[in-house]
Amino acid sequence: MDKVFIEGLEVEALIGIYDWERRIRQPLVFDIEMAFDNTVPAASDDIADTLDYKAVSKRIAGFVGESGFGLVETLAERVAAILLEEFAVRHVRLKLSKPGAVRGARNVGVIIERGPATLS
Repeated sequence: MDKVFIEGLEVEALIGIYDWERRIRQPLVFDIEMAFDNTVPAASDDIADTLDYKAVSKRIAGFVGESGFGLVETLAERVAAILLEEFAVRHVRLKLSKPGAVRGARNVGVIIERGPATLS
């Protein structure tokens, strides 16, 4: 299966469980792979047939920017659900990083995969 990807999508969000985290916006970084059949857009050369990564990025950024979850796990699940439900994505692999959350670590976060297991 073909994949469309977005790497390093950075969005400021209100996220965290500690009181100080609830008062500031923090950067989150998304790396996303989405299973999508690219044969139709390749044949038509028409953006209407594609998985428009600009539209996907804008949808994620808008949702994340307005969210206020405590856990990155919850946010990752919600974003994966949006991709599966609102776009023609059959499978998604999503890495959500929270840079600087742990002293001494460049990044921490979660990686999830959702959709039929046979597509991963």
